[in-house]
Amino acid sequence: MPDVQLITRALIAEVRRRAELSPRRRMNHNFHASMDDNPHRFLNVLLRGTYVRPHRHLSPPKAESWVLLEGEALLLSFDDAGAVTGRYTLSAGGGACGIDVAPGIWHTVCALTECAVVYEVKPGPWAPAADKEFAEWAPPEGDPRAPEFLARWLA
Repeated sequence: MPDVQLITRALIAEVRRRAELSPRRRMNHNFHASMDDNPHRFLNVLLRGTYVRPHRHLSPPKAESWVLLEGEALLLSFDDAGAVTGRYTLSAGGGACGIDVAPGIWHTVCALTECAVVYEVKPGPWAPAADKEFAEWAPPEGDPRAPEFLARWLA
């Protein structure tokens, strides 16, 4: 990886194009050189309708920090039973343009605009088996119930 990487409109447009081609309706662009790096830094482009299964980073404990570069997003936090405990609207041009989520907090994010572009930072390294714990009370990605959960959160 180069020593200096710019976040440009062209880069955002390219990551958005890849998100539009993805069935998940989102895409990351990593700035870190390897999954062993610490911290991880990346763009996360979320398109309206993407479903991010609620999860937490408990073991090992990892905080996440997000800054909105474009659009609006809704971050939801939950208790252990799946009840919403917090609704945080983030906007690139608004009063709250970023958020820091403590380790162990159940959360998800929803795009409120056609496209929300997030700069995200969280501790590395990334190990797929230990990166996050998914909420048992929410369906996995691709489950036919997922759109219903997303619609309920956005209501």
